[in-house]
Amino acid sequence: MNANNPWPADAQAIEEAARRLAGAALVAFPTETVYGLGADAASGRAVAEVYRLKGRPADHPLIVHVLDATQAAWWAHWPARAQRLADAFWPGPLTLILVRRDGAPAFACGGQTSIGLRAPSHPVARALLAAFAAHGGHGVAAPSANRFGRLSPTRAAHVIDDLGDEAPMVLDGGPCDVGVESTIVDLTREQPVLLRPGGVTLAQLEASLGEPVLASDAQAPRASGTLEAHYAPATPVELVGSDEIDRRIAWMHQRGERVALWVRSGAGARADARLAMPAEPAAAARALYDALRALDGSGCRRILVERVPDHVAWYAVADRLRRAAAGSNR
Repeated sequence: MNANNPWPADAQAIEEAARRLAGAALVAFPTETVYGLGADAASGRAVAEVYRLKGRPADHPLIVHVLDATQAAWWAHWPARAQRLADAFWPGPLTLILVRRDGAPAFACGGQTSIGLRAPSHPVARALLAAFAAHGGHGVAAPSANRFGRLSPTRAAHVIDDLGDEAPMVLDGGPCDVGVESTIVDLTREQPVLLRPGGVTLAQLEASLGEPVLASDAQAPRASGTLEAHYAPATPVELVGSDEIDRRIAWMHQRGERVALWVRSGAGARADARLAMPAEPAAAARALYDALRALDGSGCRRILVERVPDHVAWYAVADRLRRAAAGSNR
């Protein structure tokens, strides 16, 4: 690992990162959601290195990051629904699953005829995409910059902590504003389908489209970050109701086990490590991975997380926590 990593994301570093992408090297960079592990999406060698470094299954597709709808249309057929959503939410935390154009590189598609496309809003990501386009690039395939199935990075230091000596050049753009991965909408079928909740809510999608957005089903294409077990720290995560917390902590202490807690209520005063969960869902999403990383490093046997409200505003946080708990049981 370069001792200078991470790199301050100034104009010189961004140009160097674009040159590296054009040369089929990897670059980690910030988006408004999480840090991405970027590769030239049109380079089979570069995309294969992303899969190798992450330990990601070859049939699990990547999201291709583009500047705008014009660049997206180079990769995929562009229906009216896509344009409406792009007008409303791009650049921003929304990924569209579309039918890939014949002849467009399929290296990031996990063997499918569909492709996931997103225009990020983070200024460093946008500057990097523009610089890469000046080198002839059409898009950057970029899953989260961590080992497969583990906590996504929301700071440059997280990338280096996760990837260690194999970490590529990391552009440091500060902490991510949204903090959880993008909303994913499938537009390959007759009706739009929500595959993953994120920074754009279901209500916002339906208001923009003027039609219902259906829940994911068995016919949905594979998409990034939608496996049942995902986003997991090394320490097992358990979701508990507020009325269960103190009893669960007492039981673990009887077994001589230390317990960490992320909690919205006043429960759990006897936890060995305790962090307060923000009461507002967007703030909780922004804090999610930082909190789980901190509790993962507390030396406790288990992380208890108070269940979040069953409300649409909390769907993204609830989704990540459910997958983190499932990932603990793999």
